[in-house]
Amino acid sequence: MYQVSVREHFDAAHYLRGYGGKCEEVHGHRFEVAVTLEAEELNEIGIAFDFTELKKHLGAIIERYDHVCLNDISPFDTINPSSENIARTVYDELAKRLTGVAVSSVEVWESPESRAVYIP
Repeated sequence: MYQVSVREHFDAAHYLRGYGGKCEEVHGHRFEVAVTLEAEELNEIGIAFDFTELKKHLGAIIERYDHVCLNDISPFDTINPSSENIARTVYDELAKRLTGVAVSSVEVWESPESRAVYIP
């Protein structure tokens, strides 16, 4: 089994509905998103998945999150834009785009000390 990972970031505001604390107020983060793929085999040139291609796919997904209030865009207009929900949403969108590899995890860091991981 081979694993390939890339990491990108976006800056956004959000608030957590029903939180009952200060995170219920609008605040911002530099969100870091790390994606790990798994592949059973290497391709004909000896790679599991091209890093550049993976970054392109991840970038296309998260670019719509950059410099917005996440609560104002789908699906976060109906679900809380928690790190957990961001990770699941990125997974769902990335899994639709990729063939021949499995998305094994999506990590979302909202600070250097705090992360959520979605593992399907």
